[in-house]
Amino acid sequence: MGVDKATVVVGSATMIDHVVAALDRVVDEVVAVGPPRTDLPVPSLADTGPPHQGPLAGLASAVEHFPDSLLVVVAVDQPWVRADTLARLISIGGSLPVLPVDDGIRQTTCAIYPTQAMDGVRDELEGGGSIQSLLDRISFRPVVEEEWEGWGEDGRSWFSADAATDIDEGLRRYGNP
Repeated sequence: MGVDKATVVVGSATMIDHVVAALDRVVDEVVAVGPPRTDLPVPSLADTGPPHQGPLAGLASAVEHFPDSLLVVVAVDQPWVRADTLARLISIGGSLPVLPVDDGIRQTTCAIYPTQAMDGVRDELEGGGSIQSLLDRISFRPVVEEEWEGWGEDGRSWFSADAATDIDEGLRRYGNP
């Protein structure tokens, strides 16, 4: 996108404000993971992995900082995330990560990760892997289209705004977040 996605306005608020509003409804604490910052509406936690490792670096940092926790992961560029969808994912429970699967693609940044299931996350990170490659090695609970559609989800919760055209498309499909 060429700019800080957290500060991009979509509809009536910034992307991070939309994501935080959804998370605030379903979790006790919201933390932004990435480069250290003081300009966000929530505390930030620095990635501890190699630079440019993407969401896996953030997940590894969160696992280490919040041991014995249930991590609810949402990317900052998913401003249409629904609190109801997050609550449904959380309610599935269990000891495995819970991920929606849309058209065969695991939605790794709109997912639930119990830290006890993430033993290999640091090794995967240091080996140059990704969340997808980690999930290839560990078990997870897929939430298939029929299930999430039954919740009223239409894919908006993991729709990523990676470019200005994506924002336009998201507004056309889903309206103001």
